[in-house]
Amino acid sequence: MTIRSSMHIDRNFTVSAIDPRVYGSFIEHLGRAVYGGIYDPGHPEADAAGFRQDVLKAIRALNVPIIRYPGGNFVSGYNWEDGVGPKAERKRLLELAWWTTETNEVGTNEFADWAKLAGTEVMMAVNLGTRGMDAARNLVEYCNHPSGSYWSDLRISHGYQEPHRFKTWCLGNEMDGPWQIGAKTAVEYGRLANETAKVMRWVDPTIELVACGSSSRNMPTFADWEATVLDLSYEQVDYLSLHAYYNNNAGDTGNFLASSLDLDRFIDSVTAVCDFAQAKKRSNKKIMLSLDEWNVWKTVGSSRANERWQIAPPEFEDTYNHEDALAVGCYLITILKHADRVKMACLAQLINTIAPIMTDTGGALWLQTTYYPFLHASNFGRGTVLLSNVSSPKYDSKDFTDVPYLESVAVFNEEEGQLTIFAVNRHLEEFMALDIDVRSFGELQLIEHIVLESDDLKAANTKEQPNRVLPRSGGQTKVDQGVVTSGLSRASWNVIRLQAARG
Repeated sequence: MTIRSSMHIDRNFTVSAIDPRVYGSFIEHLGRAVYGGIYDPGHPEADAAGFRQDVLKAIRALNVPIIRYPGGNFVSGYNWEDGVGPKAERKRLLELAWWTTETNEVGTNEFADWAKLAGTEVMMAVNLGTRGMDAARNLVEYCNHPSGSYWSDLRISHGYQEPHRFKTWCLGNEMDGPWQIGAKTAVEYGRLANETAKVMRWVDPTIELVACGSSSRNMPTFADWEATVLDLSYEQVDYLSLHAYYNNNAGDTGNFLASSLDLDRFIDSVTAVCDFAQAKKRSNKKIMLSLDEWNVWKTVGSSRANERWQIAPPEFEDTYNHEDALAVGCYLITILKHADRVKMACLAQLINTIAPIMTDTGGALWLQTTYYPFLHASNFGRGTVLLSNVSSPKYDSKDFTDVPYLESVAVFNEEEGQLTIFAVNRHLEEFMALDIDVRSFGELQLIEHIVLESDDLKAANTKEQPNRVLPRSGGQTKVDQGVVTSGLSRASWNVIRLQAARG
């Protein structure tokens, strides 16, 4: 049996230009993300600074424009001064967010060096848990001020003549969560965020600032938190954060693949609160969104409760299978559909900890299934999101109704003359025939149709079988007189790339 779906795409009907930072990621001092991940000085492929070159190669291929650092829960107990200066003089400290020992071998300057090697910018977070505006303004001065002041000259004495010029700064992390070091009420945090943002901007007026939204849509204070925080800090901040994680621990794949509808509603809800705050303030300023943590996260519990104070123990090292890759593809499509408001997004995290890239400390590297949808979206999803008219059969699941079997979005890169359709066939059993009306683009030619598929939804790439689930080119697509006729395998991720005729 075959199910049928259709899309109508007109190049004149657009959603928004895509901010490349929606393809950002996240590296926290958690598990083996830093130590044993990006930094592994004993590895045969480590450079003189201890950074693994094979890791850098895999990350460069993703074309990640921004990476959030150093946390995450970690930042709420972190004194940034402990991670700068001569390594021999740095302290080993008990790290209370994840109950480990932090060696401070990697800090602000080392990460700035690594980010340059990775071809990415840094989204720096400040500690608003145990610290506040004083430490935050000093960090901005240390990182961004050229010279002639105590903190900027201290950076120079540490071997960094030129400032890092970090543009984007997070005002704390998940400050509504009772698990957070120094958790706060919305009023406490809103006041602190406002005053911290103010002095940070006085040090460097060019920076942009992200206020903490709710840690998830399920927080009991959700929406009230956003409204209060924005009421107290609206004119000082540029973005509001939101975090979203999903899993199929219940073993219901249809419901799991529909969870992108929850992300869609979450984004719509936070947008509505931001617009309410704008109306209340009678402001001309529009707050944009930073989805600076999102992923599939299925690990229950953590090794940290079993043996405290280890150095970089394995934490949350989820193995991702084919259905996880499909879910990630659906989340990426949802993010793109909201390109008018979601201007930054960070896949959390990038290496070893709930990550698309895995390594053995001192050993092998392999790429998880989720690496590939992110790779395709980041490299081919640049340009403008188009408003698509989509028709698809639907299904109901445990938590969602009217779930379209076709999840899709179209992106047009006018500079390259390329139209890309990202599509997931959610149907677990049936092939999908897809007709796409693209007549408004004139003559188009097929570049390629990339497919990620598997006969086994639970198939995963592992160290022993690193190539079990891989994308292939050669999907079933033809172009004829402005109509793209395509076939989507059951439970598949698809990238259909089209080239407009050159004038």
